Amino acid sequence: MFNKNIKLVLATLIVGLAVWQFTEGNIGNGIMYILLASVFVFLYFKNEIILLAFLQLRKQNFDGAKKWLDKIKNPEAALVKKQQGYLNYLNGLMVSQTNINEAEKYFKKAISLGLSMDADLAMAKLNLAGIAMTKNRKREAQSLLTEAKKLDKHNMLDEQIKMMQQQMKKMSVPKQQFGRGGRSGRGGRRF
Repeated sequence: MFNKNIKLVLATLIVGLAVWQFTEGNIGNGIMYILLASVFVFLYFKNEIILLAFLQLRKQNFDGAKKWLDKIKNPEAALVKKQQGYLNYLNGLMVSQTNINEAEKYFKKAISLGLSMDADLAMAKLNLAGIAMTKNRKREAQSLLTEAKKLDKHNMLDEQIKMMQQQMKKMSVPKQQFGRGGRSGRGGRRF
């Protein structure tokens, strides 16, 4: 993995080489160098390690994704701000099954750093709403669910949001007490 600044320097040098090839009359070589420089510019905005970790997650290979993410040693120097957000988002997804406190920290940091796609932001807020529900913070969970619903423009998370809203309704309904002060077994009357 190259540092983000090295990627920009390489892209600049390759564009300079492309300009030189254009001036020499080698149009084909110049175009090839421009395409090569665009790869480094693309990798500046989309980190190759994070892309490989996403591919592992698509295959449900959490161990493989964790190995790729562990290769990023100094995220502040190596990644731009949104890539740091995705690094925290992916770490949150992986630890959400085992440690919800740590997952909550990762998701909150990912949201604060920013995520490029609204669907990813909606998923992070949906996960935070689930964590808030397990910790009996109903107001926070409800606000996070409404934010996630607003961000989910293509209704990809519609079923999960509805299911979570139903679970919240079940949590908020008080249970009836039977026995003393409640109903008796004789048609509801007490003598």
